[in-house]
Amino acid sequence: MLEQRLIADEKMDDPNLEEGVYRDVLTDLGRVNEVTLAHRPTIRFLKKAWNGRSALKVLDVGFGDGGTLRAVAGAAQRAGVSTKLVGIDLNPRSEAVARAALPKDMAIDFRTGDYADLAGEGWDCVISSLVAHHMTRDQLVAFLRFMEREAQVGWFINDLHRLAFAYMGYPLLAKLMRWHPIVQHDGRMSIARSYRPDEWPPLLAEAGVSEAVVKRVFPFRLCVERLR
Repeated sequence: MLEQRLIADEKMDDPNLEEGVYRDVLTDLGRVNEVTLAHRPTIRFLKKAWNGRSALKVLDVGFGDGGTLRAVAGAAQRAGVSTKLVGIDLNPRSEAVARAALPKDMAIDFRTGDYADLAGEGWDCVISSLVAHHMTRDQLVAFLRFMEREAQVGWFINDLHRLAFAYMGYPLLAKLMRWHPIVQHDGRMSIARSYRPDEWPPLLAEAGVSEAVVKRVFPFRLCVERLR
């Protein structure tokens, strides 16, 4: 079981999904991220990236409900680091959800579009969370090349780890928490679509990346970090 990555589309990726349903799905995904401590690896990476720096310009690719950037904004404020935070997402419905959840005292620029169009804007760090497993191999290699070329300080991929325990246990947690049916369905599928440690080196090599580190992070996260 799970020896090979699942190649399939998730229900939340359906472009015909009703706006209200999509909003509810993103909201519950935000709750999943809170329960599973999903933002911690990204914050830990950025703390290393902004060490000794007074400012950092960060691009989050595939921001979803905006939860990652809200967590980054809070951590940066506590650390006294000035940040310019930009999120880009292909789905225009994500921008509406993220803006609605944004506290008035947080300055985050949520945009709709293709990350590739933001090349050359002087990014210090490029990050993503729960995005890599949604990409095809060619899309992921292109994304790795973009980050390696554009991120002047470093980049970070925060994704799931394809493990049988997580795959079997997630439905129980999702049912207990009464998350949206699509979140219950897609969460398990996301685990099946995610990578294992030995599957990352060939992708990195194809992208021409030689100095990234693949890390297992509790609970059930597999992250890829590149610091210059």
